[in-house]
Amino acid sequence: MNNQPEIAVGILASKDLKFNLGCDFLSEQKEKFPAGEYTALLKNNQIIIRTRSNEINFGNLLKLSPENKDSYFELKNVIIGVDFHWEQEENQRFQGALKLIPEDGKVRAINVIGLEDYLKSVISSEMSATSSPELLKAHAVISRSWLLAQIEKTKSLKAGGGLYQTSHETADEIIRWYDREDHTTFDVCADDHCQRYQGITKIHSEKALQAVEATRGEVLMYEGKICDARFSKCCGGVSENFENVWEPLRHRYLTKVVDSELGDTTCVDLRQEDEAELWIRNKPHAFCNTTDQKILSQVLPDFDQKTTDFYRWKVEYSQKELSELIKKRSEINFGEIVKLEPVKRGHSSRLVKLKIHGTKKTLSVGKELEIRKWISESHLYSSAFVVDHLELKNGIPQKFVLTGAGWGHGVGLCQIGAAVMGEKGYSYKDILAHYFRDAVLNKSY
Repeated sequence: MNNQPEIAVGILASKDLKFNLGCDFLSEQKEKFPAGEYTALLKNNQIIIRTRSNEINFGNLLKLSPENKDSYFELKNVIIGVDFHWEQEENQRFQGALKLIPEDGKVRAINVIGLEDYLKSVISSEMSATSSPELLKAHAVISRSWLLAQIEKTKSLKAGGGLYQTSHETADEIIRWYDREDHTTFDVCADDHCQRYQGITKIHSEKALQAVEATRGEVLMYEGKICDARFSKCCGGVSENFENVWEPLRHRYLTKVVDSELGDTTCVDLRQEDEAELWIRNKPHAFCNTTDQKILSQVLPDFDQKTTDFYRWKVEYSQKELSELIKKRSEINFGEIVKLEPVKRGHSSRLVKLKIHGTKKTLSVGKELEIRKWISESHLYSSAFVVDHLELKNGIPQKFVLTGAGWGHGVGLCQIGAAVMGEKGYSYKDILAHYFRDAVLNKSY
């Protein structure tokens, strides 16, 4: 019984989109596209398909489906890790249908595929083939839940007129958050902005396929609704509340969780600056406080394993480096940076709002991802950090040392913590119950 929902995944947009068909494909008008190489481009906002011998105009939509469902299409030069330190290009293969539409002067490639087939790639792309079965099953459930929740949210937004605010800007502060509501022509993108999806390129684990099959249709639910389940690399010891990272909406299943079986920090309020500073400058016990390479390799792909200092980390900037970096990333000239002042922290000590004092301008910035973007060439590992202002010269620091905790937004499942739990013998249901309090497991199809 193949009752899985069909979804549309935005892969990439290019002015000169090159793709290869692994077998004969058919358009919706039953035109045959033989196996081989093609180029898609726009002329007068119309999709043009170029072969070695001719060019054909297909208007504003072309959907190609394989005659052999087990075949593939390959997209050239797909960028992965967009804006992150591991950004790179690679050719990727996908099963299912290829849909091409115009998008801002480019051709957008969309993969139309069954949800369970999509998940098999996501679990292989997000997790290592060496991951424990229970970790893989937990990840399959939250990835499925998240996607179905996003689809329902999109339907709700469209029914309500599609209005959704993701920023608040005044003369004194800029508050922005980043979710997936800017994707209006497909359900989900293929990069870390949504969930890392690389088609069948990275499906190399029978264990990942088995985890998806074992949990087929299973989702987390709370009060009759599918949970907007989230995950990040490393919470740093305590997970964060949803509303401190994204829209100001409280989800009771996405609130502070101490990442420990000991519960030895439950009384600590990391929203308080003195508690946050003590927490960040130390390495308290937590599931995700591990240096076990066997466990880390379960969660981190090869390019992520270059990062070893994720539980607690340090970044140093000179005055020149920091002031130029903030000017470049924010497009605001603060002059010399006098102070980075914490204004508001969340339950995991992550900064929700940071005030930047400069010789030319003072401004508050939030939420956590915008803070991370402004003070890094890509993204800081997290916004859970404290700052030492050093080597004062006429009251202006010449050196800044940021000491931080965790990797990512910290909401929901902590991948490294969950990997440790899997190794300790916890079941996937135990793992889900730990990170998503009060949510229940339900079979949706």
